[in-house]
Amino acid sequence: MVRIVNCRKYKEELPGLVAPPFPGPKGEDIFENISQQAWDDWLKHQTMLINEKRLNMMDLTARTYLNEQRERFLSGEKYDEAEGYIPPSE
Repeated sequence: MVRIVNCRKYKEELPGLVAPPFPGPKGEDIFENISQQAWDDWLKHQTMLINEKRLNMMDLTARTYLNEQRERFLSGEKYDEAEGYIPPSE
């Protein structure tokens, strides 16, 4: 049975995640309020930010930056894009 959530990002009822993406209160909040579609979109955006901005995930500053961007992205706030990024044509 698919679990339905009221997605904070897309402001509509959508299928939710199967399990929290990570432990703790933030993971539970995402599990309860973010759809699978929004989470998948965030993972693609996160990968693009890491690659295009050449973020070193061993660096605490880079991880803090990604956490802030995740909160903005999933809340529907303005979030960073990679400068000059051109998505591949399909």
